[in-house]
Amino acid sequence: MFVVIAYDCTDDKRRLRVAKTLLDYGDRVQYSVFEADLDQALLKEMMQRLAQIINPQEDSIRIYHICQNCLVKTQFQGQGHLTQQETFFII
Repeated sequence: MFVVIAYDCTDDKRRLRVAKTLLDYGDRVQYSVFEADLDQALLKEMMQRLAQIINPQEDSIRIYHICQNCLVKTQFQGQGHLTQQETFFII
């Protein structure tokens, strides 16, 4: 599933840890926005890792699920393109 993750952390160290964690799952498209194409297991893993980093009383992480019908309607102005997950097989 294609997701857009946006975050806001009040603490610089937590903000950096969130960004580094998200780089393990997707691509940064804006300073505090990532795109990722994840299966359910990876999404759950990512959410668990992020929950261990943030302070829920001060920080915010939003994960928007984008359906395939909406994904093809994505519009851009300026630079940008949708994150493309590389397909590979391990034999």
